This record gives sequence, C-alpha cells and structure tokens, in this order.
Amino acid sequence: MKQPIQVPDGEKIRLKDFDPDDTGKYEDKDEAKAETEKNIEHLAELQEVLYAEGKHALLIILQAMDAAGKDGTIKQVMSGVNPQGCIVTSFKAPTPLELAHDFLWRVHQHAPPKGYLGIFNRSHYEDVLIVRVHNLVPEKVWRDRYDHINNFEKLLADNGVTILKFFLHISKDEQKERLEKRLEDESKNWKFNPGDLKERDLWEEYMEAYEDAINKCNTPWAPWHVVPANKKWYRNLVISERIVEALESLDLKYPPAPEGIEKIVIE
Repeated sequence: MKQPIQVPDGEKIRLKDFDPDDTGKYEDKDEAKAETEKNIEHLAELQEVLYAEGKHALLIILQAMDAAGKDGTIKQVMSGVNPQGCIVTSFKAPTPLELAHDFLWRVHQHAPPKGYLGIFNRSHYEDVLIVRVHNLVPEKVWRDRYDHINNFEKLLADNGVTILKFFLHISKDEQKERLEKRLEDESKNWKFNPGDLKERDLWEEYMEAYEDAINKCNTPWAPWHVVPANKKWYRNLVISERIVEALESLDLKYPPAPEGIEKIVIE
C-alpha cells in the first residue's frame, strides 16, 4: 500500500510502517529534479504575492533526528525565497529567561507575521520530545502539553497562519552514514557534535515520542507530514510540493493599485 505523506486526520500511525527509503513514483533524482526546480521557482512567485497582500502567513515546522536534513531542506527548498519575507528560527536549549515562562512563550514570539514565511528548525515539539526522553519534567507536565500545543496552533490558524509540520523520517543506518561523513569530511567536521551519539543511543525512545507527538497533535488546522528522507532529493521534492500547494490554496492576490494610477504621469 502506498504510504501517505500527510497523516490522515483522525488516524493513528506507527512510524515503523513508514519506509524512509520510499521515493513514491520516482526512480531517481534526475527524474524529480525538473519538478523540484519548478516548485522552487513557483514558491518564489507565490511568496512575493503573499508578502504584497499581507493577509496570510505560512509557518513551516521541521522536526527530525540529528542529520535528517533540516538545514539542508531550508537551504535547498528555500533557495529562491526573498530573505526579506522569510524568518528562520532555530530553537536551542531554553535560556533562564525562557524557562521562567511557560514553554510556549519563547515560541509565540517567533510566529510569522502576516505576509511572511516562517520556518522553525526544531520547535515547541522539543517540549514533548527531548524533555520526555530525558525526563526533564514530570510525565504529567509533558502529557498536558499536547493539548496546549493543539490550542496554540489553533490560535495561530485562527489568526491567518497556515501551518505545515514535517517530520523528516530517516533510518538509523542512514543517520550513521551521515554522521560518519561529518567525521570524514573536514568541511563538515564542525557539524559533528559528540552529544549526537548519546541521542542516537535513545533512538527507540525518540521514535516512540515522535509517534505520540504526531498522533496527538495531528489536526485539520496543523497537519503532520511524514516525509521519507533517506533520499535528499525526494525529501526536497515532497516538501517543496506541499508548500506550493498550501500557498496556492490561499488564493493569493496582489493588492489593488492606488486609485487613479492610470492618470499618473512621471515627468
């Protein structure tokens, strides 16, 4: 059976049923390259109208295990985007000030304003992922956060923010290869973090946490997408396609010209 990209509303999924090597109907990257480039070009056009109209915003949330390609997705898929209308936020360990507030306080500040694309490289979902896996808060606390997240995302959606959530799904073997390349390639050494190996040891715990986050926070206003990410070219194709579809669904239009513009003469 063909595995879905967007998780069906109301259905519970198991990540072990999703093949990270899946490439849909495509045999190789050459076959998909033209479509991806077309999507990237169209995305740039749509972003210009989004910015000019100023009535909607799009929030793209990228979650994944280490080395799954969050940075690469941003670099490739957003290569044609005008930086003036795009805000990328990477969420690291919370600061003392952020810890003094509720867990969504720091996130809400970075929600994209109308007219903008917002990209979260990791997000508020870390507070039901790493926090859960490492027992940083009591279970009662992180379990309550699923409802808080759903309500938060509903608030954003009700205020004109379209939300797309992507889990970049790679296999443990693929992660091993990518981490090894970071060790072998001097230009990628800086990307290697010994702490990633400790997180890798907790792979099964993370898969369980991701599965719960996807199942409990997959809503009509903020759907999850499970993107097979072992093949970078297919990952980029799928995500670019979904972003373009979301922007097209907004029926974006340039704002009307000032009244009497046809009579203006510039000397």
